[in-house]
This record gives sequence, C-alpha cells and structure tokens, in this order.
Amino acid sequence: MKVKTISRSSDTYLPAKNTEYSKLPRNLDPALHPFERAREYTRALNATKLERVFAKPFVGQLGNGHIDGVYCLAKNFGKVNTIASGSGDGVIKYWNLSSQEETYSVQAHHGIVNDLAVTLDGNLLSCGMDASVKLWSVTSDASEGPVNTYLGSSGFSGIDHHRSESIFATSSLGVEIWDVNRSKPIGDLSWGADNVNTVRFNKTEQSILASTGSDRSIVIHDIRTNNAVQKLVTQMRTNSLCWNPMEAFNFAAANEDHNVYLYDMRKLTRSLNVYKDHVAAVMDIDFSPTGQELVTGSYDKTIRIFRARDGHSRDIYHTKRMQKVFTVKFTMDSRFIISGSDEGNIRLWRADASARTGVKSARERAKLEYDNAVKERYKNMPEIKRISRHRHLPKYLKNTANTKRIEIESIKRKEENVRKRSKKGSVPFQKERERHIIGVAIKESLQSHDES
Repeated sequence: MKVKTISRSSDTYLPAKNTEYSKLPRNLDPALHPFERAREYTRALNATKLERVFAKPFVGQLGNGHIDGVYCLAKNFGKVNTIASGSGDGVIKYWNLSSQEETYSVQAHHGIVNDLAVTLDGNLLSCGMDASVKLWSVTSDASEGPVNTYLGSSGFSGIDHHRSESIFATSSLGVEIWDVNRSKPIGDLSWGADNVNTVRFNKTEQSILASTGSDRSIVIHDIRTNNAVQKLVTQMRTNSLCWNPMEAFNFAAANEDHNVYLYDMRKLTRSLNVYKDHVAAVMDIDFSPTGQELVTGSYDKTIRIFRARDGHSRDIYHTKRMQKVFTVKFTMDSRFIISGSDEGNIRLWRADASARTGVKSARERAKLEYDNAVKERYKNMPEIKRISRHRHLPKYLKNTANTKRIEIESIKRKEENVRKRSKKGSVPFQKERERHIIGVAIKESLQSHDES
C-alpha cells in the first residue's frame, strides 16, 4: 500500500529573521475572491475622493513680485531651482525657487521687457522695445551694468538662445541670428511678415527654429541654409509656440481662437491635436521636460494643464486675485509650474495638485502606486469620472463657458441646416484639425533645388 503524506517546509511561512514579518500564503484563484472587483472599485472611489480633498496646487508667490505686470519668464535648462522674469516697467529679476526670493534685480530697459533667454554659461539675455538686446551676468553686482549690448533697427519682440552654440535668435521686423561675440547679426531668416512676435529654437533638432508673425503665420527656419523652409497661415494669430523636448518634429502653438494646436513640422496641412477648454486667447504655452504634458496661460485668468494625447485639460488653476496670465513655464523637474500675470505676481504651483514634496517611506510609496493603479483601472466608471473631473470655477468663467458652448452649438446647427438644404456633397464637412488652417507654403528655392 502506498501512503501520500502532506509535507511543507517551514521556510515558506516562517521569517528568516526576527525583524521580518511572517509570510502569508495567498491563493490568487479568482473563484476564491468573488468580491475582489467590488473592493478594488471602492478603493479607487475613495482614492479619487481623497485626491480632490488634498488638492492644493498653489505653493506661494516669489518674493514681492514686480511693480508692473510680468510678461516673460525664462528658465535655465542646466538648473532646477532658478527662473528669470521680466516686467512692463523694464525690470528683470532672477529668482531662487528654493527660498522663493530674488537673487538679482536690475533696471534693464526703457519700457516693457518683451522676452528673456538664458545663455549656456548661465548669463541672461533680455530684449525690449528700446531696440536693444542686453547680456547680463546674474552672479555679479547689478550696478556694474550689462556685459554686452546689441543694438537693432527696431524694437525686439522675442529672443531665444541656441541649445549648444553661442548664438541666439531675435524677432522684430524679421528673424535675425546673432553671435554672442559680435555686435551685428550674422544672418537674416525673414520671409514676408510685417512683424515677428515670437522665435523659438528646437532643443533637439538644434538647427531648426520657428517663428510666429503678425500676419497669422508660423514659419519654420533652418540656420544651416540660412533660409526659411515652410510657412503656415492660420485663421487667427498665434501668440506663442513651444517645441516638444522629446519629439523633435512636434511643436504646439497657442492661438487667439482660444485653442492650442499641436503640429508636426513635416506635415503642416493638419494639426496632430487640438487642445480646447479656454474661453479667451491663449497667451503662452510650455511643454514639460518629459514631453508628456503642456501648460497654458490665458487671457481668461486661468492656467490649464493638458496631457499631450488628450484634447481637454486635466486640471485648471485660478485664484481670486490673479489677472490675465501672460507667461507660464514648467520647472526642469516637471513637478512645479511658474506663472506670471498682469498684476505683477509670479506664482508657484504644483504640477500635480494633490502631490506632496518630501521623503516618503516605502509603505507610503506602495500605497500611492496602488491607488494610482486602481484609479487608472476604474477611471471610466461614471462616479469616479465625475468626481475626478469636477472643478469649482469662478462665476464669470462658468458663464463665459456656457455662452461659448451655446454659440458653438448654434454655428454647428446652422452648418447642418445649410448642408441639409444644399446639393449632396456641395457643403463638405470640415475636419476640426484642419479648419483653422488657411494654407501652407514651401520656399520656392527649396522646391527648385529638389526638382533639380
């Protein structure tokens, strides 16, 4: 006769050391856990509610801000805790984000400071309507004056520095390329715009830069050929643009029609995505260093955060005293957002409203990871979706959004009525990602070169 004995090793359930916890056997058979999905749903619901309870995005303001409105910010790509700001009274300040105090302040220009850029060695370039670009050493005394001054023929509206070379680009009546060591521009990339508002270098494909003009155009330039490449003309003017740091060909443009458009510079005939929700002109935009999110500041006095693949904002920030937001920036660690607004304050926000800084234990990290996992799993359940999307908005903002929604519905209803009463196919449907584009032009010299 054969007898089968049940045996088990004590190593499977007894701890190896006195300081360790006892191991508990667990059978993952779904038949033994009939209420597992219900328990996980309850945990996801509670985690979503607690996320909204602990959502406190506002961290504080930097120092005492500026006397006039803040219209430009610039971050140092080599440091996490510094930011530069420029105001309407010509003052530029350099801030330490850790102490939230200014480390450098100078009266840089007569009139508004239109844009700022940080050089490779940490110095600061500023431009204004007084037709000058000035180079400042933020580590020296402000009384020493600028390190260098570059004079132009008209006021400058934008400036940006190359990622790895000692050159910078300015926008005024055209787009000009400057060498830091020379007093005159070394290149002119203009292509038929009355006035150029913004210029931005691509941080990955470093020889490419884009500019926006007052003629509602977006132009792609190449400094290798010292020429413009493509021009895109939209229905309304583009106020600002930003390149995606992780996807070299993609850039986002903030438009006057309340939307932000994501483009691929290889195919400008349609946008890759349309970011909606603002109820006034979008004034500035910035990608996070990860390229996964972007932040926008608008004339409707709000800041919105979008996921790069979504069409609507995941969060909205506003305060009672914050006026029109003219500039926004992500910090280099993607954890904070800095905004400059019309009333002169520079505000520091959390990118994740419910996140908290500080060291977390392994148990806390495991809990947060588990909560995020169950929230992601049940995010489309009606109750969880409603709670996670709900935001309290100011009355003026809610009323304006309702008015805009009624107007859009009226326009769509009118188009549908015209389409019903017209010959079939005579009134085509307009694609949302193409309707704002008037046309795209390619430089003739490039076409003739390709044909030859």
